Amino acid sequence: MTTKYTEDHEWIRVEGDIATVGITPHAQDALGDVVFVDLPEVGKTFAQKEVAGVVESVKAAADVYMPISGEITEVNEALRDDPSLANSDPLNAGWFFKVKLSDPTQVDALLDETAYAAFAA
Repeated sequence: MTTKYTEDHEWIRVEGDIATVGITPHAQDALGDVVFVDLPEVGKTFAQKEVAGVVESVKAAADVYMPISGEITEVNEALRDDPSLANSDPLNAGWFFKVKLSDPTQVDALLDETAYAAFAA
């Protein structure tokens, strides 16, 4: 299981041909208390870097971009019910959606943890 990061502050964890996507701790720190998430529709297909959702906090709203191209297979209903999960556990319980990869090679171009940490610093 590999975790990669985007310059838009999303993380992606790939298991087989399914990837779980969320926002990074850095993103939730910048946003502050998350109060609402708009999640994509299951079955919808997105291209890499397309807007797939929105996260709103007390401070701002931010788009959630697709780190890779693919079809939405699942959304985190618990996050819809309790958006604060994006703050309290952004890398686990606060995930946003799962995607069936249409081009697994796109994952290779994303940042690893070291590169992301340097980018976000």
